[in-house]
Amino acid sequence: MSTARTKIAAAAVAAAGLALSLVGCASSNPLDSGTGASAGSGTIVVGSQAYASNEVIAEIYAQALEGAGFTVTRTFNIGARDAYMPQIESGAITVFPEYTGNLLQFFDKDTTARSSDDVYAALKTALPSNLTVLDQATATDQDSYTVTKAFADQYKLSSISDLANVTVPLTLGGPPELADRPYGPTGLKSTYGIDVTFTATGDTTVDDLIAGNVNVANVFTADPRIQTDSLVVLKDPKALFLASNVVPLVNKDVAPQIADTINAVSAKLTPEALVALNVQNTVDQKSAADIAKAWLSENGLN
Repeated sequence: MSTARTKIAAAAVAAAGLALSLVGCASSNPLDSGTGASAGSGTIVVGSQAYASNEVIAEIYAQALEGAGFTVTRTFNIGARDAYMPQIESGAITVFPEYTGNLLQFFDKDTTARSSDDVYAALKTALPSNLTVLDQATATDQDSYTVTKAFADQYKLSSISDLANVTVPLTLGGPPELADRPYGPTGLKSTYGIDVTFTATGDTTVDDLIAGNVNVANVFTADPRIQTDSLVVLKDPKALFLASNVVPLVNKDVAPQIADTINAVSAKLTPEALVALNVQNTVDQKSAADIAKAWLSENGLN
């Protein structure tokens, strides 16, 4: 996945000091009350990364668990994977919204898995022995090749393979390092037989796509501008990109008690739903707590 991935910025919902103090209070087995773990018998610590989309998912997990009778502590806005993973491995954080592809590459940088099912299966075997993942959602936050709706309509595009039918030169926009990524221009040629000219667009990729400076762009699938600017994410039937579905990463001691509750969330978390949640946060300026409460209610999960 691109190291220049542009995450949706959000204000922290808790000060870093508070987050660290909460983590320090968590035991390695947060559901151990001395009489066995059950709903309401202990505290579950839900963590999140330091960007809005991940925080909203974490808040959905937290409210769903509270609705099921669990006591929940939130440790949000932690930062990068290197910062929070030791806390998860130690048991200080027990539930965390993750992304299958990125997480797999964290533990197995040489993985050859690409499809959603293959990545999920490989991830289960790559995790440390005290961690597991629950059901993955269909929602993703991963690399894609995306076009404007007008361009898709003009050339009847629904998948990357359809780009072969475009009669004008293709210019691909994305971060500079995309030029050397296996899913960049070389990968497009070897996997789909598509020739493109590459233009480094960096943080202005979507703007350049809309302006017509490029006609194909490397956009991440949870970017709210996919919805607000009517963009079309092209399907990837040959798995050029490493799938990266939203997945709950949990401590194995906690998993049996919370699986039904969290899996019900994952079953409803579609790609379209995740983008809509991000629009509510970044465009409508709604809080993660309000977004989560409304979404759980709309989906009959509270």
